[in-house]
Amino acid sequence: MVRSFLFAPNDADTATTRLIATAAQMTGFMQGEPGRARAGWYQPGGDNADFMAQLHQALAVTYPAAGPAFWAVRLWTNLIWQPAYLAVIATHIHGAVPDLGGLSQQRRGIHVNGYRLLPGEQREGDVAARIATTSSQLNTMTAQLLEEVNALVKLRPLPAKRLLADRMLSLMVWLSQRQRDLPVAMIRDYCDQWLAALALSGQGTLETIVAPDGRELLIVKRKGCCLDYLIDPDRLCASCPKQDNDLRVARQSANALAELD
Repeated sequence: MVRSFLFAPNDADTATTRLIATAAQMTGFMQGEPGRARAGWYQPGGDNADFMAQLHQALAVTYPAAGPAFWAVRLWTNLIWQPAYLAVIATHIHGAVPDLGGLSQQRRGIHVNGYRLLPGEQREGDVAARIATTSSQLNTMTAQLLEEVNALVKLRPLPAKRLLADRMLSLMVWLSQRQRDLPVAMIRDYCDQWLAALALSGQGTLETIVAPDGRELLIVKRKGCCLDYLIDPDRLCASCPKQDNDLRVARQSANALAELD
C-alpha cells in the first residue's frame, strides 16, 4: 500500500512535505514529492551517465543548428534551476535547510522538471547560517555536475559560474517580489552572502530602479549568457548582456513595474 504523504508520520516527513508544498505555492510551477529517486532520474553523486547522455541527445536533435555550446549551457541550466529555487525557498521562506544531496530530478524531453526530496533532518539557524549550509551543498552538486557536462560537451568553469550567478541574482529579485516587506538593502546583503558563499562574487550584480510611487525595485545586471539567441537571433532575454544597456534596463524596469500590478 502506498503511503499518503498528506499525513506524514514523523517530523522529517512533515518538514519535507511542508517545504515541497511551500515551493509549489510560492512558484506555481515546482512539482515535487517526498521520496527516493525513481529509476532513470538524476541523483547528485549517482551514476548519471545515461541520464546526461539522453538529455544531451534530446537537445542535439531538437536544436541541431544551435551547436555544442548551447547544448552544454542547457545541460547545466536544466539541472541547476530546481536546486537553486529550493535552496532559496528553504533558506528564506521555509526557514530550514534540507539535505539537497537527497534531491533527485526528472527529465521530460529536453527539460528537467519535477523532483523528489528524500525526507530527513533539516537545519535551522539564522539566515546567514542557512545560506552557508545550503551554498556548501550547492557547491558540491555543481562541481559534480560540471564534470558530468564536460564528459559530453565542453563547458568552461567561468561561463558555468556566471550562469549560476544569473540564477541566484534572478532568485533574489524573485524573493524581493514575493516578500515586499524586506528592504532592498537586506535583499542586496542576502545576495552578496549567496554570491560569496558560492564563489560567484563579481559575476553579476543587482541594480536598483525607482518606481513612480517612490518604491525601490531590483533588477539584474548579469555577465553570463544563456545562448538562447542561437535559437532565435531576433529575440534576446530582458536581462541579456548582449543588448544595449539602456534597453536592458528599460525592459527589466517594465517587467519589475508589471509585478507591482
